[in-house]
Parts: sequence; structure tokens; C-alpha cells
Amino acid sequence: MRWCDPLLKRSQLSLQILQNPTKSKPIQQLHRTHQLTIVHGLQSDPFITTRLVQLYFDNDDLRSASHLFDTLPHPNVFAWTSLLAFHSRHARHQDCLLTYSHMRSVGVAPDGYVFPTVLRSCARSGSLEHGTIVHADVFKFGLDVNLKTCNSMIDMYSKCGDLKNARRVFDAMVRRDVLSWNSMISGYVGVGSVDLAVAMVGSMGSDRLEPDSVTWNTVMDGYCRAGRCMEAEAVLCRMAEPSVVSWTTVMLGYSRAGDHETALRVFERMIGGIVKPDCDALSCVLSSCRHLGALKLAREIHGFGLKTASIDGFYSSAGAALVAMYASHKRVRDAENVFALMNDADVVTWNAIMHGFAQSGMESSALEYFREMQFKGVASDPTSIASVLPVSDIKLGKKIHAHAIKKFFASDVEVWNALINMYSKAGSVETARSVFSGMVDRDVVTWNAMIGGYGANGHGMCAIRLLEEMGRAGVNPNAVTFTCALSACARAGLVEEGLDLFERMRREFALEPTREQFACVVDALARAGRVEEAIGFVGRMGGEAEGSIWGAVLSGCRIHEDVEIGGLAAENLFRLEPENAGNYVTYSEMLVRAGRLEDAKRVRRLMESRGLVKPAGSSWIDAKK
Repeated sequence: MRWCDPLLKRSQLSLQILQNPTKSKPIQQLHRTHQLTIVHGLQSDPFITTRLVQLYFDNDDLRSASHLFDTLPHPNVFAWTSLLAFHSRHARHQDCLLTYSHMRSVGVAPDGYVFPTVLRSCARSGSLEHGTIVHADVFKFGLDVNLKTCNSMIDMYSKCGDLKNARRVFDAMVRRDVLSWNSMISGYVGVGSVDLAVAMVGSMGSDRLEPDSVTWNTVMDGYCRAGRCMEAEAVLCRMAEPSVVSWTTVMLGYSRAGDHETALRVFERMIGGIVKPDCDALSCVLSSCRHLGALKLAREIHGFGLKTASIDGFYSSAGAALVAMYASHKRVRDAENVFALMNDADVVTWNAIMHGFAQSGMESSALEYFREMQFKGVASDPTSIASVLPVSDIKLGKKIHAHAIKKFFASDVEVWNALINMYSKAGSVETARSVFSGMVDRDVVTWNAMIGGYGANGHGMCAIRLLEEMGRAGVNPNAVTFTCALSACARAGLVEEGLDLFERMRREFALEPTREQFACVVDALARAGRVEEAIGFVGRMGGEAEGSIWGAVLSGCRIHEDVEIGGLAAENLFRLEPENAGNYVTYSEMLVRAGRLEDAKRVRRLMESRGLVKPAGSSWIDAKK
């Protein structure tokens, strides 16, 4: 009976492989099983080899699976299905579609397992062209009555935005389940037709089906995306047992709409019940905390998350929101601590921490993170460039400029605006203007940046001419535009031009002057020695003037030696900024030059009584001389 031994070994080995459930045992054991097939001379057995291919793919061992797959003279549909599933599972959708085309070219007929897999890749990659080809094959092989395949076709057409064909498949189905309806409802939501989606929900009874939680979550998402958050919340209130996903959907809707207070109210309702928030819910509410500046609540949620979830899980979901939260409050060390615990920070998180350091005046740290991001291979985006350009010197800025062009970000308005600011800040206003002139699309921020750049570099008339050019280009100036232009006038001594702009802003554009704009005019008048007019503008402001405005008046009085009005400005400054030693020094020096030595001594004694030290680089003029 020796002739039976190979058959017996084949049967035993086949049984061993068949009984090896997917992912139930270590990959090393699978390799040992593979070695056994070679030892017993069964490596050419198509049944065993195909099963090994399936197990390797299911265990994500692409190298072993591909090598073994290539040894099959004629891979059957099961082997091809495993390869297709691997590509789809790992979001290698183009590879999946190419593999399907290859499978068809060698004459292998797809089955009811192949089609859903390939259609999923068509949906995820948005490849409507490939999807219609697969649909034709579905008809060709008579699987247009297969429920799972039809559901996959509806999903594919819906995600590709072809609701007409999605509905045709849906209407032609002999039998539909809840997934069929949910796919169609999701399709309508995806194209913004939330009312059609709601109508579909009302028709589910025709198939004797009831909406499930996925149905209602999809409808709520549709309402939220349409800005109809109250209707979404009404659906939430009608649900018997809303899940954490349901609550999060409504919170996210309010957050996206900018209604962060209501988002927090919904969160409070959720935690007041029996639903435990997950990491996604906490991430959503942390985002609202950031926009509201609710640092204390954010820290409490941070602690709650660490107590109720794993560190990896919590930071994987909520880490980006926490980094952005702390960075926006200039708590950069807290942001850095969270960032260090994140395994795979995305570009949004990198941008948040770079922006936080930049806004906190820690330019070198922001740039160091940018370099580290490049080193780790994280692809920068326009926001990355815009975050670091304002803190770059011109040498590094030029390198980043070249990097932006190489990465095709130079067509992004946000990047161009940041480049204008960077070059202007570095004093290279000609290069800034070159960047400005090279832009195809300019928004109001672009014009403001260039006007501000001219102003900061003393080119007041250029700023005014650019403002006129802005009007001819059909771009309406906003409050920031006039602030930049008025500041340019003040720096360049263009008093009359500044006064004219101030009046035009109110008369032609119906813009009420801001306190910052009043300050610009006061500064311009004071610099020109027209301090009485400056005081008149201070009186027109309404409410108490800030220290910066009185500082501009005092500075003008110092230049033009107007001690009396300078005294009024100093009196207000001593009250508003009692710890600013520079104000005392400026006024006392004015008094000395005016020969009012005793008054100068009194100012000095007042300063000393408040424990202030004169700023470095300044000196008291000897009152005895």
C-alpha cells in the first residue's frame, strides 16, 4: 500500500491547511506549513498552493504570497480574489483595478466575491470609468441579481456621484436589504440632496424594512452638511438609543457650522446619559474648545481621555485637536508633549505645532519642526509653507520659496500671500512686488499684504497707488486694507493723504473706523506736529483711548517739543501703563529740554517710587546742567 502514502500525506496536509483559520496563528507557523508542502513534494499541487496563497494574503505577507502566486501556472478565481482583496484592503486601489484587468485578460471568470471587492476599489478611488466596465461584466456573467454585488454597484455609483445609474441599479433589484437602502440614501446625502435622502427613508416600508442606526446617522450627517443642524438634532432626539456615532455626528455638524457653544451643549447632554464618548467624540469637542478658547475645559477632556482610552488610541484620534488647542493658546510645551506621544502625526498636526511656535515668537523651534517634517518624509502642504515663511529670514525664505514652487504650491494663494509678507518683512519689497505681480489669482489678503509691505518699508505713495489699483481691479477693500494704507501714510508723513483715506473709508465704503485706524491718523498728525488735531481725533474715538494712542501723541510732542499736550499724553500713559518705564523717560527728557528741571525730577521720583528702572540704552540728562 506504499502507493497510498503520497495521497495520505496530501490529505493530511490539505486538512491541516484547510483547518488553519485566517490570522488565527502566527505567520511563522504558516511558513512551516509551506515548508512541509515542499518536503513532501506537494508544492505543485494547485489546491494546496492556492490555499497557501490565500493565507499569505490574508496575513498580509505580500512577498511570500506574490512569490507563490507567480508559481501557479493557471491561478484560479480564488487565488485572484485573494490578491484583489489584499490590494483593496490596503487602499492600493489602482493595483486592484489593474489586477482585475489582468485577470480578465487571461480568461478567468469573476464571481460574486470578485465583483464587490473590485467595485469597492472603484468607489474608493472615484474611478467611474472602471466601475462601468465592471458593471458590464456583472451583466455578462449573470450576477446582476446578486444582492451583495448590486449593493456594491450602488455604493460605487453613489461615491462617484452618478446617482442616476445608482438609482437604476437600485430600482432594478429583485430583492433589497437595509444596506441597499442605506447605500442609496448615502448617495443622495453625498451630492447634497438631503431631502431626497429623507424621502427614501420614508419609502423603506415598501420593502418591509425599518431604518437602522446607520440610516439615521446618514440622514443627520446630510442635514449637518446642509447647515440644517437643528433638524439633525431633532432626528437625534427621536432616536430610541442613539449611539456615540450619532451624538458625534451632530456635534461635528454644529462645530463645522461655527456654533461651538451648541456643540458643547450636545456633548454635555451625551455625557449626562449612558453613552460614553469615544476618542472621535472627544476630538470633536476639543476642536470646539479651541475655537471658544475654553482651555480649562480642554484640559479636563484631555485628562478624561487619558483615563478612559489607551494612550495610543486617544492621541491617534484626538492628538491633532489637542496640539492645535494648546498651540493656539501659545502653550507650546504642552503641545510638544502631546505631539511627542503621537505615532503618526499628519501634516495638519505638524502645521498646528509649527504655527503655535511661530505665534509664540519661537521662530527657531518652528523652523526646526519644519526641517524635521521634511526629514521624516511628511509631505508639506500650503499651510505648512504659510506657517514658516513669516518667521524665516530671507535666505531660508528663498529656499522655502523654491520648495513651494517645486511642490506646485506656488499656485496656492495662501503661499503667495505668505511670500509677500516674508519678503516685505525682510525689506525686499521689490521681490515682494514681483511675487504679487506674478500671481494669477489675488484675494483681498494679497492686496492687504502688499499694501502693508509698502507701508512697512516707507513707500507710502506706492501703498496709496496700489489701493487705487485694487479698486480698478474690482476688489473691495476691507477694514484691514485701510488700516494698512493709513499706517503707510503715517510712516511716510503723508498726513493729508491719510486724512482723505479716513474720510473716503466712511463715505465711499460705509466702513466705521476702528480704534486701530483712529490710532494711525493720530500717529500721522502727531508725527507732523499737528498734535492739537491729534487730540481732537482722540476725542472722536468714543471711549477711553489705549496707551498706544497716547504713546503716539507723546512721541509727536517729543519731536515737536510740545510740552503742554505732551503732559496730557504722559498723564494718561502713567495711568494706563504704570509699569512702562519708557514713557517716564520720554516725558522727563522733554521737560529737561524745556528747562522745567523740577518737573523732570518729580517724574523721575515717581518712576523710582514705582520700582521702575530706565530702559537699557537711555540716559537721564543731568538736571543740574
